[in-house]
This record gives sequence, C-alpha cells and structure tokens, in this order.
Amino acid sequence: MLIRDATAEDWAAVFPFFSAIVADGETYVYPDGLSSDEARALWHDGSHVVVAEVDGRVVGSAKAGPNRPGRGAHVATASFMVDPAARGAGVGRALGEHVLRWAAEQGFRAMQFNAVVESNTGAVHLWRSLGFRIVGTVPEAFDSRRHGLVGLHVMHRPLP
Repeated sequence: MLIRDATAEDWAAVFPFFSAIVADGETYVYPDGLSSDEARALWHDGSHVVVAEVDGRVVGSAKAGPNRPGRGAHVATASFMVDPAARGAGVGRALGEHVLRWAAEQGFRAMQFNAVVESNTGAVHLWRSLGFRIVGTVPEAFDSRRHGLVGLHVMHRPLP
C-alpha cells in the first residue's frame, strides 16, 4: 500500500466512496446530496490530505491539521474515509498510522477526534488500538440512519 499526498486528479477516485459513506448515514455529519465541488471543498479545506493506493487504485483518504486555531493549534485532528470495497484490508490502520507520524513530525502535541460515532465500533476499536482513549461522549449528538440517536465520542491521544 502506498500512502502519498493527494493531487487534484485523485478527487475523481475519492468522490464516489466519499459520497457512498456520507449517504450511508453512519459515520459523518456531512449533509446528504453534496455535489462533487461541495464535497471537495469540505475535504480539501486547507488540511494536509493524503490518499492510500493499492495496485494503483485509490482506496482511502485522510486529512489532518490543527484541531483549533491559535492557542489550540498544538493539537491535531484528522478525518478518514476508506472505500467500502477495501474495508478490512488495513487501509484505515495504515492511514491512521501515517497521519499520527505526520502530526508528530509537524510538532503537534496530541491528536483529538471530535466526533467518532459510538455505534461505529470498527473505528472506535481501531482508534483505541492506536492509543486513543475516549475522554467524553456527547449523548445523542449523531442521528444514525440505522440506530437513531447515538453519542459522539471525543477521543484523544498524546503524541511523542
């Protein structure tokens, strides 16, 4: 698996799985029905964006940057999308490890995820296995298409 900086040309491969993940209604708070340009503006928002490739095919993407501006800019945050056809192949773990290394190299002191859907047990398990801990849960903050109102975990991990 190759993880590299995203290029403008990669969006054509990312948008289909971005749209499918948002439409599924289980992991992201993005609104349904985003156009390609609207989705690109959300994903390529000035953050550091990478893609994961397997055999020349883009199978995932991540974006990372400061969690907050100014006095909060020493804590990083990140978001991840993996093509549903590539789930279970270690793409999310590889992207997570890559982003954690990148954030440490950039001098961030910690990484914080602000909204990990509690019913997304695969993601919760992955982030815990990479050293994150749940520091709080906002009850009923996410309207899951399948589970109804569920909590959003705030997860945190110090960086070396």
